[in-house]
Amino acid sequence: MLIANDKAQETYTANPTVKLIRGGGSREEPEKDNYARAMYDVAAAYQLGLRWKISGDEKYAKAAVKILNAWATTCISISGDSNKFLAAGIYGYQFANAAEILRDYDGWSKEEFDRFRKWMTDIFYPLNKDFLDRHNGACITHYWANWDMCNMASALAIGILNDNKEIINYALNYFKVGTGNGSINNAIPALHTYEGVVIGQGQESGRDQGHAALTISLYGAYCQMAYNIGVDFFGYQSNKVLAMGEYAALYNLKGSKIADADMPFKQYVNCNGETHTIVSNIARGDARPSWELIYNHYAKVKKVPVKWVKEFAEQVRPEGGGGNYGPNSGGYDQLGFGTLMYTQE
Repeated sequence: MLIANDKAQETYTANPTVKLIRGGGSREEPEKDNYARAMYDVAAAYQLGLRWKISGDEKYAKAAVKILNAWATTCISISGDSNKFLAAGIYGYQFANAAEILRDYDGWSKEEFDRFRKWMTDIFYPLNKDFLDRHNGACITHYWANWDMCNMASALAIGILNDNKEIINYALNYFKVGTGNGSINNAIPALHTYEGVVIGQGQESGRDQGHAALTISLYGAYCQMAYNIGVDFFGYQSNKVLAMGEYAALYNLKGSKIADADMPFKQYVNCNGETHTIVSNIARGDARPSWELIYNHYAKVKKVPVKWVKEFAEQVRPEGGGGNYGPNSGGYDQLGFGTLMYTQE
């Protein structure tokens, strides 16, 4: 799937922009959206980086570095209405992860690599931190969990890329005690037991299943980065992230017969008074590439019982990435290729 993806070809040409816009055509930013240029290019950089790491063929590393250098020497700002924070979070964590793969490629000069790291710190991280600190001036639970999670993931990835302990610790601390919906106890407002399994109702479970699945992807990426630097958030509070995955997988499994009214659900009310009383069936069955990382870590690394996450991983296997799930942003919100990256014997 990786080799066949049109983003994973050494002939791919970057299309950077001076001003990255998400939330254009608005009072804050009258120019139109162009964020697709970032989502396509970062998917290509990541996939080409994987091809280099796996095959050892330098042509893929050269092509990936060319994309990253093009953005670091062209883009000077991120703009838009509140959606600019989604751009800073989603493309921030993805650009930083692509660069992390390539940091030991000797064809990427120290000057170029340092310039890219500075670009991430100067352009993306200030928006990540500003959002997590202020939430665009809104009341604290106004924004959905995925807004926090993508900015948490970006901050952590940028901190790791820059070997910056202050940024790393800020991003790690937010998971435990952050005030917004990305912190673990706000992201999972209720735990239930169903057929003897602890399942965690997600903050977006009453909104729609596409975004409920996105939170699994973002938490997976965030927790994996933390795990790689020695911090185990997968195991935090008795595997609470797994409980969130089990809840989403149970409801969204292909052929699941559980009725909406039978799905355990605790009423959720945010600071604006928006109220959810039942799980949302909007986009039920959404199959984002979210599941192999979660399944393999818990079942194969931690060796703990995994039920519906296992079944869902089997249903969506093999996972692709950007370019395999349609042309719209939802298909590019995850780096993907979890079957390739995380399968354990």
